[in-house]
Amino acid sequence: MAIFPRRIALPPTPPFKRPRNLVYASNEKPPRFTLSTLALQHAATALALIAYVLASASIGGLDAESTRRMITATVLGMALATCLQSWGGRLGSGTLLVQIPSPLHVGIAGMVLGKYGLGGLVMLGLVNGAVGLAASSIVPRLRALLPPIVAGVVVCIAGLSLIKPALIHTSSMSGTGTMDGTNALIGGVTLAVIVTLSVWGNHRIKLFALLIGIATGVALAAALGTLHGLEQLQAAPIFGLPRLPTPVFNVDPGVLGAVGVLALMTELDTFACVVLMHKMNDADWRRPNMRMVSGGIRANALSNFLAAWMGGYPGGVSSTNIALNHISRSTSRWVGLLAAAMLACIAFLPQVTLALILIPTPVIGAVELYAAAYLIVSGIELIASRAMDSRGIFIVGLSFVAGLGVMFLPEMAQLAPEPIRFMASNGIIVGGLTAIALNLVFRLGISQSARQTLESKAGQPTLAQQVVDFVEGHGANWSARRDVVSRAAQAALEGAEAIQAAGDGRRLLEVRGSFDEFNLDIELLHHGSALVLTTQHATSAASLLDVDDDAFEAELERTLANVSGVLLKRLADRLSSGAQGKYSYLRLHFDH
Repeated sequence: MAIFPRRIALPPTPPFKRPRNLVYASNEKPPRFTLSTLALQHAATALALIAYVLASASIGGLDAESTRRMITATVLGMALATCLQSWGGRLGSGTLLVQIPSPLHVGIAGMVLGKYGLGGLVMLGLVNGAVGLAASSIVPRLRALLPPIVAGVVVCIAGLSLIKPALIHTSSMSGTGTMDGTNALIGGVTLAVIVTLSVWGNHRIKLFALLIGIATGVALAAALGTLHGLEQLQAAPIFGLPRLPTPVFNVDPGVLGAVGVLALMTELDTFACVVLMHKMNDADWRRPNMRMVSGGIRANALSNFLAAWMGGYPGGVSSTNIALNHISRSTSRWVGLLAAAMLACIAFLPQVTLALILIPTPVIGAVELYAAAYLIVSGIELIASRAMDSRGIFIVGLSFVAGLGVMFLPEMAQLAPEPIRFMASNGIIVGGLTAIALNLVFRLGISQSARQTLESKAGQPTLAQQVVDFVEGHGANWSARRDVVSRAAQAALEGAEAIQAAGDGRRLLEVRGSFDEFNLDIELLHHGSALVLTTQHATSAASLLDVDDDAFEAELERTLANVSGVLLKRLADRLSSGAQGKYSYLRLHFDH
């Protein structure tokens, strides 16, 4: 029996060029056993991070029953968001993104629980949902404020922020500098198994590297006598239904303001994760697809809005599960749908939820270490995907300084005003907002078109070199893709040399460029008649030897002109030449 009915058809996604390293791409359905195992890995990984909910419940002093109700509502919200993300369309990104409890909300949610009880989470969820829904409409219009550089900074700082808690969870290192050798062994073995199998395992083993690593860590913990909490399973009910809490709407406005900013940063993280998944699914990735981003943010917002009425904890996209996609080489949306169904079922089975929560902390720490390494490298790749001038260098560098500064020197946050002190202590928030602000500032005065007069003077570069410097300099200034800038510079150089070599009084006068994120256009103006772009069959070397001496030079020039035309047409996506007033032009267009 098939897991999904054959007639189910997922909404279409933008056309992707399938990466060769994927075992199962976004729209491919794995075999039944593989599909079930991959979905189980994602569900188990997400449920293990219910620890954030437990931390908030502990801060708020909730009793066991209220904590169980909050977990049930939270898992249902996770299931809904994961289903919407995988389904796609207008209410999801159409990628394998799994929702988990948001680590950004641990402190403030615990404070709200302690002061207002479980009903206080209703307002937290409503604010998160409202901010997310607003962001899903606004973000597609903010392409200029959210380039890949900003997404890369957020992803990279998120990975860096995982290092400290991951090392603490893996080694149980205390403030005195002591380390629990047993826990360090469990965490180290778990990480070693995950990395070994994901790198050197065969086709099938790589799919299940994370699950095998977690199972190995749990088995080792049981053998060493550090697997605790099994007695709690006996006290937990077998089946449990969510109970709606009594909403508390009179939450302090200052708290709600802080929640709104945290919600915005959560959606910025969602933006970065959607971009990361899009890049993972498309070998020909060029830029963020804002329709996918909008759907991804909307899925997260709707789940938070609906789970709020049940007393659910605010959620966000799981970067750890994205690392799992990388380990398993599988990004199938069908895996996300089945994982969502598993989460929905598990929400009503407290014993199963508790059993997954009891995964030893060193094992979770090992998974976090892998996720940290993956996110750091992925963030660097996003940053490096665009050419950068001094503006880009300062955006990235100063954002890292700000974000890591509050991580290394947490006392700096105490200098901030009380209403924003909590936000100022979070490196992801500080780094992300710094990147957005600097990008906005540095974009002021940047023209998306430029021109330069070409002059041949002693001590100056050649005209052709001036053209290349113009293309490379302004390409970096506009943050165009590195590969497109490189191709445009080669084509402009070839075009400039072809114009000068064509004779008949042709002389370069000016180079112009324009960029609008989707198109890069370079135009060379020159004296003389327009360059004839011929692509006739080239004369072979043997044929040239047979040409009479009188005709040899003319035939050689025609052959060389033909070579230039062929090269230009291969380098540029569109090519044209003609007259413009008293001058002629050669126009090179590049799809971006």
